[in-house]
Amino acid sequence: AFLSALDRLMAGGVRSAGVDVHGETAATESYAERRPVKKGSRKKTKRNVKVLYISPLKALGVDVTKNLELPLRGIAQQCEAMGLPVPDVEVAMRSGDSTPEQRRKIVSHPPDILVTTPESLFLLLTSKASSILAGVVVDEVHAVAGSKRGAHLALSLERLDDMIGHPVQRIGLSATVNPVEEVARFLGGSQPVTVVNPGAVPAMDLR
Repeated sequence: AFLSALDRLMAGGVRSAGVDVHGETAATESYAERRPVKKGSRKKTKRNVKVLYISPLKALGVDVTKNLELPLRGIAQQCEAMGLPVPDVEVAMRSGDSTPEQRRKIVSHPPDILVTTPESLFLLLTSKASSILAGVVVDEVHAVAGSKRGAHLALSLERLDDMIGHPVQRIGLSATVNPVEEVARFLGGSQPVTVVNPGAVPAMDLR
């Protein structure tokens, strides 16, 4: 789910505009031609959250935040070795345990990727932080679909679309979801959803 987003963030993309909560600005990024730069230099641009990762499990969110560090560091090192601009991609987590200082930093200096929970998303949408949000990944979607918690999350996702002014891309992940079509309808709300489902048991020889 992160691969296409990381490619856009790190393959020469320079963000030039944030999300306008009034719907006046449709474009959220533009691309600049790659130019060789001195090793170690970093391009500083105005930030806005590009990927919003939502997990019903706070521990899973912590793991995702940590697991993103290694590939991001590896891609940055490769860019530096090739003499290309080194993208400064940041990841942060907001949960019920986040300190007031951490929450203020997310508002004043939004990360590129924000990891959060359904409940923290609701709080983000009711604060001035709502203007920094963009696209969404919902992990372990089966854990919330069909529950009161899921209904609450569905309303938050619709509010997010309304505040930004256009539907954002939503990606739902699950290894055990069933029925797939019903959960896809839950995830998409009023928008169409494409289901990517291998639908086959892996061929495993356990002898």
